[in-house]
Amino acid sequence: MDNKYALYRELPDLDFETAVDQVTLFLKDEGFGVLTTIDVQETLKTKLDVDFRPYVILGACNPVLAHQALEGEPLLGVLLPCNVVVMRREGGGSIVAALKPSGVFSLVESPEVMPIAEQVEERLRRAIERL
Repeated sequence: MDNKYALYRELPDLDFETAVDQVTLFLKDEGFGVLTTIDVQETLKTKLDVDFRPYVILGACNPVLAHQALEGEPLLGVLLPCNVVVMRREGGGSIVAALKPSGVFSLVESPEVMPIAEQVEERLRRAIERL
């Protein structure tokens, strides 16, 4: 499924930890490395003493495609890396969502960038669909 800014999939039978492990592996298969991992649950507990569901934001980057995009538009780095979210689903299982590059990159007025965004989006979509 997707909307204007995200590709996402609800996985009622896939627990949170397994979803994180699998999406990381499938992203790697598509040429992405995870550069950052933000544990939102832990951060909210530490900073605000708020209980929140398991939720991580993975900063995923395909270096070859990122380099090509930055060559076409140097300021594009403000949109990188591609965020991939894994969260525990209400009622059990997980939800995995990723930035939808075609939606976000449409803000960039550089004709060289959109074909790269489409490649990135297809790779992210394949990784999520494998879950």
